[in-house]
Amino acid sequence: MPIATIVEAARKEGRTLLNEVEAKQILKEAGLSVVETRLAANKAEAQRIARELGFPVVMKILSPDIAHKSDVGGVKLGLKNEAEVAAAHDEMLAAVQRAAPNARIAGVSIQPMARQGTEVIIGMTKDAAFGPVLMFGLGGIFVEVLKDVAFRVVPLTQRDARQMVREIKGYPVLQGVRGQAGADVTKLEEAILKLSAFVDAHPEIKELDMNPVFAYRDGLAAVDARIVLEAA
Repeated sequence: MPIATIVEAARKEGRTLLNEVEAKQILKEAGLSVVETRLAANKAEAQRIARELGFPVVMKILSPDIAHKSDVGGVKLGLKNEAEVAAAHDEMLAAVQRAAPNARIAGVSIQPMARQGTEVIIGMTKDAAFGPVLMFGLGGIFVEVLKDVAFRVVPLTQRDARQMVREIKGYPVLQGVRGQAGADVTKLEEAILKLSAFVDAHPEIKELDMNPVFAYRDGLAAVDARIVLEAA
């Protein structure tokens, strides 16, 4: 689906926060590698999509009113068959109803379980003086705990992307430590440059982050994504 179509649909609904499915569709259009994720409006659809994507799968709540899904019981991992998908769907909706009774629910997202890789974050925020600024660092909980990130002002050059990856303190993790597989650093640099080009061409994007991105020896894949639009 074209980026403009997704943005226009959100605008018509009065939303600035895109759901995960929309965000990943946009990132895929921008040439970034994302884990395929589909919207299921009900339990039967969730079971069908899980069957089509292949088990095990991950299920997440989709709501314009819920930014942090795990905080409200809105994430279920490693669902191995249709029965587990059905049970997880019921449990999730009940948990979300208790934690956020006024939240609007669009459905759930279904995606295959990605193989584990080194977790990184690639994101963008807007600075009042400098405009769009890209961020790169170790992802998952590490970005919150260690705050080991690098920043550059958009648009980036290849040299900028190379420096960003190498200046974080966690760079040795990307190279592979204590027998753990390292990451394809060239692919990470390419992803940073693609994101830079994308946000430079789309000023309607206010915030964006892919966290975590699983970085592998043979590529990478964004497991979760968030995009916030500028107010209309």
